[in-house]
Parts: sequence; structure tokens; C-alpha cells
Amino acid sequence: MNEYTQAVYVISVAAELAGVHPQTLRIYERKGLVEPARTRGGSRRYSDADLDRLSRIAQLTDAGLNLAGVQTVLALEREIESLKATVRAREQRIEQLESELVHAVQEAHRQHRRDLVPLHQSLSLYSRHRYF
Repeated sequence: MNEYTQAVYVISVAAELAGVHPQTLRIYERKGLVEPARTRGGSRRYSDADLDRLSRIAQLTDAGLNLAGVQTVLALEREIESLKATVRAREQRIEQLESELVHAVQEAHRQHRRDLVPLHQSLSLYSRHRYF
């Protein structure tokens, strides 16, 4: 857990920082818009990440969305971030495979793998005889 996700703010402080009433935070929690951490005693604790999420909720409601719309937008934003992470991971994998391929070609050239040439020539001859 880092400082950004560490839950430190009690509900009254979080509400004040977010510019809303504590009851609004309870409603947001019931609607699944925010999920504060809980102490062993059951008290809510909000993190800076939660406060950023509350700020995003405020932006969306100020733009005219109801809470169901806000929930949909937040879910779509999470999905977009997930897809971006998947794309980044696949791009890294492609780069890794390209690097391995370049290394394999360089190694084959270094070893003068002449045994690969007859195979390639026979495939070429096979292809020509088969289709012509």
C-alpha cells in the first residue's frame, strides 16, 4: 500500500475535503461509487485515491449525470484503463519476441547455419512443383 491508497481520513474530514455532506459519502458507498476502507471497529477511512474518485464523481454530477450515469462512466473508465494495461503488456511482449527473433537470426548467422539453406531450397522447389 502506498501513500496515495493509504486510508487515513475519517468520514467528516473526507466529506469536508470533497465538499460534500458525510451523508452523501454514505449514499455513494451504498450505490457502489466509492469503497472506503474500514477499521476493525467499522469506521470508514478514506484515502487520497478515494478523494480523487469523489472529485471525479462531483465533475460528472456537475455535468448533469445522475448517480446511475456516474456509475456507468466510472465502470467504463475502469474498463478503458484495464484495456490500456492489456495493450501495454502485449506491446512489451511483442518487443520481447522481436528482440528474441533478432537474437536468433544473429546467432544463426554467427554460426553459419548452412544446414538451414537446403531446407529452405527444398521448400522452394516443393512449392514450385506443387503449384506449377
